[in-house]
Amino acid sequence: MFDFSVNAENQQPARCRPASTAVAIVLALISLSTTRMAIAADGTYKPSDWPLYHGNSKSWRYSELDQINKSNVKRLKVAWIHQPGDITGGLQATSIVIDGVLYYISANNKVQALDAASGKELWRYETKLDPVASEVFFSVSSRGVTVAGGKVYLGTLDGRVIALDQKTGKELWATQLLDTRKKKGANFTSPPTLAGTVLVAGPTGGDIGQRGQIYGIDAETGKRLWEFDTIRNDQASWPENSGDTGGGSAWLPGTYDAETDTVYIGTGNPAPDYYGDDRKGDNLYTSTLLALDAKTGKLKWHHQEIPHDVWDFDSPYESILFERDGKKLLLHPNKSGYAFLYERNNGKLVNVWPYIENINFVEKIDPTTGELIGRNEPVAGKESYICPTLLGGRSWNPGAFNPTTGLWYTNRFEACNTVVAGKSDPEKLPLAQLYFGVDSFKITAPRGKEASAWLDAIDPMTGKKKWSVRYSMPGLGGVLATAGGLVFNGDITGVVSAYDADEGDVLWNFYAGSGVRGGIVSYSAGGKQYIVVPTGLGSHAVDFLPAAFPDLRKVNGGSALIAFTVD
Repeated sequence: MFDFSVNAENQQPARCRPASTAVAIVLALISLSTTRMAIAADGTYKPSDWPLYHGNSKSWRYSELDQINKSNVKRLKVAWIHQPGDITGGLQATSIVIDGVLYYISANNKVQALDAASGKELWRYETKLDPVASEVFFSVSSRGVTVAGGKVYLGTLDGRVIALDQKTGKELWATQLLDTRKKKGANFTSPPTLAGTVLVAGPTGGDIGQRGQIYGIDAETGKRLWEFDTIRNDQASWPENSGDTGGGSAWLPGTYDAETDTVYIGTGNPAPDYYGDDRKGDNLYTSTLLALDAKTGKLKWHHQEIPHDVWDFDSPYESILFERDGKKLLLHPNKSGYAFLYERNNGKLVNVWPYIENINFVEKIDPTTGELIGRNEPVAGKESYICPTLLGGRSWNPGAFNPTTGLWYTNRFEACNTVVAGKSDPEKLPLAQLYFGVDSFKITAPRGKEASAWLDAIDPMTGKKKWSVRYSMPGLGGVLATAGGLVFNGDITGVVSAYDADEGDVLWNFYAGSGVRGGIVSYSAGGKQYIVVPTGLGSHAVDFLPAAFPDLRKVNGGSALIAFTVD
């Protein structure tokens, strides 16, 4: 059996007293009111902050600040550096910045609050994790925290959501949402999505022999409110008991549309990933974009982007909300290398276009219906050549949207797999091994070509590229766009660059010493604009990619948050 187990120890990056009921109700209302007051009429926050995982409520990863711009970006210098101490798994988080305080999470669910102008540590919280957290495949790493209403929320590696006091870091409550051991290693590696007064939390588990779920909990108390089963209770979708080990969790943050009280969240792939013979059917709601009612968890609409997914092309990536020609749209890149464009209020498909070049798992996807045409499915016991890789045409690191240029900026890489699908028993797999359904597997360059990597500026309506910048190895960090006409991106070697958003010219760069895996953000503190870059290469993508990008083995590990500003 092909072993995909990776242990945390040997994972190698490429080199109060209770108040009265009445008082408690008043305090809760004040807290929730404060949260809402921070949001402007258009659903965004004040430009000086970076209050959400994707920057604003439309998931643009765009800063309205322009103090740092094309004319002065060449003077960008290091303002401060913060090191969390543990470099295991690198630094994969996107920071949150509110009212001059920066919050971020590092290895093993350690949370830090810093003075955003100086980098001085204000408090830290080190989660006491159940030992199971070090036994599972998805160990060590976390992508961020959620901050609102006087609380800092995190999802943990042992299946909990925890609320901390925003000022002190003191733990306020913890809710155990799943049993990581019983769920075959499922846990939380991403922050919950704040949807009004509800936190929506999606765990890992698409590659695990378990039944995926999405959870809604009360943001004030941590009380469980609802669950959405990502494995549809339907024999046509999941014959016999195949759904009980069908995977399908939602492991990245969603996007909350306050206007319609809707959470848009994508789900993971079905399990086993490559062996589909034991789960014949469409396997709803895996590899699907969901629109859920935030208060109840009820399904408003859905679109399964990859029916009966046998390629590990799940749908958890960012949902970007924007308007064009009077229509309210949603752009959703899929791991397969295709991007899906929807009318966001009803899920009607507007267009589907490829954002990578090397695709052979299908001949095409119908841009009107979304039908997969000419499927190239793995066959048990025989080697199959499939493009793109199981890591997708891009990893989970999000792109950025600039409303002025109207362009979407995203990383991509061009590589393929050879796969021999095979049957396995999920009950016999250790926690650190995924339910992949393969006998052998290897990432390769596209046949007759070199493996390549790019940063692209793309029209989200059509997929037409305005400009592209080539990289020696995949960009694995989150992109930042700003009102200063800039695009910031970090590469896998540790070079952070600023590009002209219109033309793609390099205007500035800095060598950080280790690659970028987390999300770059911008904010203002003390009258200055800052760009903050999480450096420190890690995650399982680093374990898979050297087969196609050998120089990745030479890259240093690390973990440091670096802030830049202009004097």
